[in-house]
Amino acid sequence: MAARAVTVAAFLFVLAALVAPAEFARLTPGAFARIPVEGVLGVALVLVVPARARRWAALTAGAVLGLLFVLKVTDIGFDAVLVRPFDLVLDWPMLGPGVEFVKESAGQAGAIGAVVLVVVLAVGVVALMALSVLRLSRVAARHTGPAAWGAGVLGTAWVACAVLGAQFVHGVPVASRSAAVLAYDHARAVRTSLNDRKEFAKAAAVDKFRDTPDAKLLTGLRGKDVLLAFVESYGRSAVESPQYAPQVDAVLDQGTQRLGKAGFGARSGWLTSSTAGGGSWLAHATLLSGLWINNQQRYQSLVHSDRLTLNGAFHKADARTVALMPAITRAWPEGKFYGYDQVYDDRNLGYRGPRFSFATMPDQYTLSTLQRTELAKKDRSPVMAETALVSSHAPWASIPRLVPWNQVGDGSVFNGMGKGYDAPWPAPGQIRTEYRKSIEYTLNTLVSYVETYGDDDTVLVFLGDHQPAPLITGAGASRDVPITIVAKDKAVLDKVSGWGWQDGLRPAKNTPVWPMSAFRDRFLTAFGG
Repeated sequence: MAARAVTVAAFLFVLAALVAPAEFARLTPGAFARIPVEGVLGVALVLVVPARARRWAALTAGAVLGLLFVLKVTDIGFDAVLVRPFDLVLDWPMLGPGVEFVKESAGQAGAIGAVVLVVVLAVGVVALMALSVLRLSRVAARHTGPAAWGAGVLGTAWVACAVLGAQFVHGVPVASRSAAVLAYDHARAVRTSLNDRKEFAKAAAVDKFRDTPDAKLLTGLRGKDVLLAFVESYGRSAVESPQYAPQVDAVLDQGTQRLGKAGFGARSGWLTSSTAGGGSWLAHATLLSGLWINNQQRYQSLVHSDRLTLNGAFHKADARTVALMPAITRAWPEGKFYGYDQVYDDRNLGYRGPRFSFATMPDQYTLSTLQRTELAKKDRSPVMAETALVSSHAPWASIPRLVPWNQVGDGSVFNGMGKGYDAPWPAPGQIRTEYRKSIEYTLNTLVSYVETYGDDDTVLVFLGDHQPAPLITGAGASRDVPITIVAKDKAVLDKVSGWGWQDGLRPAKNTPVWPMSAFRDRFLTAFGG
């Protein structure tokens, strides 16, 4: 009985590796009711391979299947977070930020434990898969007749299901060739990724603003203070999904009215981000450089180049360029590439309040520090400030409340609101509500900031860096993010009147959508001499 149970367990383990979908959203019980063609062919191979070679063939096939299973599980994880499969060439550097996120969410011990567990599981899966295939091959060899009959019946059924397109779960055919497709797709992706450096170099060689004289850069914004704010995880779903739109759209519409009473106008549109679920720095680099930065290799190539960024263009236009990056907790050499005169991060922002899960400080404190340290100075140059607003960063476990701006101080006013970096994730039924609340908080903070401190020379550009993970958006969400320009000076908004953007803080559904990499050139053209 025990031997039979082990055989059944081995069969189910191999079956799961062969038929499990590589997309997180399709992981349902019905998705495992499939016929794997690789399994049918494997049985046929066992029956024809000489007995002497059968053991080594089974162990080799099992080890390969184990590696494919590990790769499939990695694909599922990447799909759940970044809405794409794992890239065998380009994604290894992404594992570092992943470990960093676990560390910020669960502490140092949790991060170390997670790494050790992943390595042990990966090795264990490969070894156990090899032994499982070996056991099943021995069973098939001992029962040649039933094995041949079963392979024939399943093979015929596979062909019939393939012809008919049979599916128990939408998008998951009963006639499975999941493992073969996985191997083929990744092999093809490897070839593409190996050529990516050359393709990126070709794209980066083209820069229509490389030789633009400084005097002709951003002439339409001379004398203005420009704040470029990336709102973490602020995607199209927040504005249009039925789960979020009623509340978020109300905040945007009320914000439009509030800013209108203060004399400010706004225009809003859509950009398609180069990433989703995470990898914010890739989206920042895409918008600022005018190049499509969707992997770490491109990012590293970019920051070691002399590409003109939006920040660099403002610097050439005699603005003081600063960055406020509250999530950066260590040395950040990329700041030199972007052309900042000053970088404020977690180490020098002077925050004395509690931590809000991943967010080291509330967005209100970040904006208050910008006002206090840069914009409140007398006899200063115009400022171009870029900031990453991270209160809406996963896991949405701790959300601040707005306080009067004159009470922000060193942040100690927020004591009692934050839950620390190891705050537990919200319950599954509550996490989408907490995500929505975090977006509402940041949007209200931006509106309140402009109401409080904005003047005739204030220009605010705020946008989402990327959509949140499918856990929040659901399956099949676009990569679009909202972008808005706010200004009191009508001449600023007139410069973008030909963009087809919607009046107010909320873009319309039919507002044009641009790739995020197109923004730099359009912006420099609209406001250039």
